Amino acid sequence: MLVDSHCHLENDEKLEEIIKRATEAGVGLILDAGSNLDHLPEHLQIAEQYGFVYTAAGAHPHQAKEFAALTAEDILRETGHKKVIAIGEAGLDYYYDFAPKEAQARLFKENIKAAQQSGLPLIVHNRDADEDMIRLLREAYEQKVFKAIIHCYSSSWELAEAALEMGFYISASGMITFNNATDLREKFAKIPEDRLLVETDAPYLAPVPKRGQANEPANVVLTAAKLAEIKQMSFEKMAQITTNNFKRLFEL
Repeated sequence: MLVDSHCHLENDEKLEEIIKRATEAGVGLILDAGSNLDHLPEHLQIAEQYGFVYTAAGAHPHQAKEFAALTAEDILRETGHKKVIAIGEAGLDYYYDFAPKEAQARLFKENIKAAQQSGLPLIVHNRDADEDMIRLLREAYEQKVFKAIIHCYSSSWELAEAALEMGFYISASGMITFNNATDLREKFAKIPEDRLLVETDAPYLAPVPKRGQANEPANVVLTAAKLAEIKQMSFEKMAQITTNNFKRLFEL
């Protein structure tokens, strides 16, 4: 069995086919990551429809202006459903810069507080913000320990080292299959097996040879195969490792 530890599902006419292809590919667990707290009811509807789909509650840095007044308590009120198993995705994104850095940091801190208070793992989004990300994670972790995933990791090795020091997990996306991703593959070669996860981030970042197409959970097979190659082990062993890591992190 494989786990897609991070994707974004839409409740449309394609969903049933997407789920069918995922199960046929051997994907037995899916985390449909939240990005906008207002859309949580739609994600819960999907999770309730499909027993092996779970979701998360939180707010993405792109929505930092929209959720300028959001607090950890607001997020926590949305975590009572048994299918909400994570906080996020949340973090910093200085690439698109859709919101001021100060607003992003404020919202990220509230998401972290929700993770600290609930005990649910935090799904961390980071793009071009490594220095501030390391600082905010360490400051919060020193105040109160929490669990986290660096989702779709493609950052500096300094961020990976900091995350591993805090016991966080690091997730590989289809980017590790890209022809120009030699440096990223070298970083994943150094990450301990017991901290690895795989994801699609669907519908984005389709792996080779699906690049240019809409991504979907079934394609996590391609990412897991590349990660197995990087770590010099069988596909079956990598599937078992990443599935066990996911279940341990989320206590499933």
